[in-house]
Amino acid sequence: MKNLLQSLNGRSLTIVFTSFIVMLTTLGTLFYESSKKTVAVTLNDKDMVVKTHADTIKELLEEELGVSLQSKDYLYPKAASRVKDDLRVVWMQAKQVTIVKDNEKKTIWTTAKTVAEALQELNITVSDHDQVSPKPQTAIQNKMTIGVKKAHHLTLIDGGKEQEVWSTSTTVVDFLTHQGIKLNDLDRVEPSLTEPITMNGVVNVIRVEKVTDVVEEPVEFAVVTKKDESLEKGTKKTLTPGKQGRVSRQYEVTLENGQEVERKLVNEQMITAKQDQVVAVGTKDLAAQVSRGAAPTGTDLYVSATAYTANCNGCSGRTATGLDLRANPNMKVIAVDPKVIPLGSKVYVEGYGYAVAADTGGAIKGYKIDVFVPSNAEAYRWGRKKVKITILQ
Repeated sequence: MKNLLQSLNGRSLTIVFTSFIVMLTTLGTLFYESSKKTVAVTLNDKDMVVKTHADTIKELLEEELGVSLQSKDYLYPKAASRVKDDLRVVWMQAKQVTIVKDNEKKTIWTTAKTVAEALQELNITVSDHDQVSPKPQTAIQNKMTIGVKKAHHLTLIDGGKEQEVWSTSTTVVDFLTHQGIKLNDLDRVEPSLTEPITMNGVVNVIRVEKVTDVVEEPVEFAVVTKKDESLEKGTKKTLTPGKQGRVSRQYEVTLENGQEVERKLVNEQMITAKQDQVVAVGTKDLAAQVSRGAAPTGTDLYVSATAYTANCNGCSGRTATGLDLRANPNMKVIAVDPKVIPLGSKVYVEGYGYAVAADTGGAIKGYKIDVFVPSNAEAYRWGRKKVKITILQ
């Protein structure tokens, strides 16, 4: 019995001791846990709540949360700040990004969330016309490359039609390709296709085409003169009338923006041959036939005489027989009624002198003549008078 009690007492002591140890451990654990600080942590936009005995934020992040802090990262509060209960910690890992703007490259570290935010950090302003790749709303990735091409304001003239455009192209040929402008073989571009694009520049596309034009055109006849000793000097007589010819001509016509700039004859075919006019020109000198000192002989007539000039109303300056009075203002010519005095007759007019009957007139009928004088003043002085006229030949 005594042994039994001793055995029970030893076992109870063990149980009691063990329970005490458990109780102390539990109390210690409860005390340890209750002494932790509660901290709200945001890691790369992921929220969590942690309980920690860490003294500083650096210790909390690196030793307890496994975060490797870099100087380029965003961290609030600072890494050396003391951890307090109900503290809020925000950490954003910096990413390496390469910015290529108009062929200029720059590598940065950024905590921006999107491409747009990264460009804003660098004070790079982009307009709706600029080209950004990838798109501004794209999330930033580590070692990402962002391309920025600034747009140029340009004036595009295509075939004479003008429009204002924006483009990120660097050369004229690239600009035309992006604008959907197709060039034909003969088209011309100013400036040339290899030239660089400049702000507020002008790109002029001149549309060039060549077309064929076939037309019928007149061929003017020539006037061929022949001397005739049977005609009085200054007298002309048409022997063969002139006649225009017709020729078909084929032209290669160059057009720029629809306007003709060059015309080149490529083929010619005669349709109707021209006929030159042949004119006999008198060389016979009246003074050689009739001496001004000799007394007039032949038929005498008394006629009513007036005077006219080459520039009178209705006058062409050329006689009925073809004499050019305007070119020969001192020529002695009278207008007659051919039924009384034949055209071509050599005459002597009292008060006028030797002359030739080479003209007619609507009012010259019967025994009337009109003597040619160089000026209106002389015509007024002559007036109207009755004179004797002698027909010499």
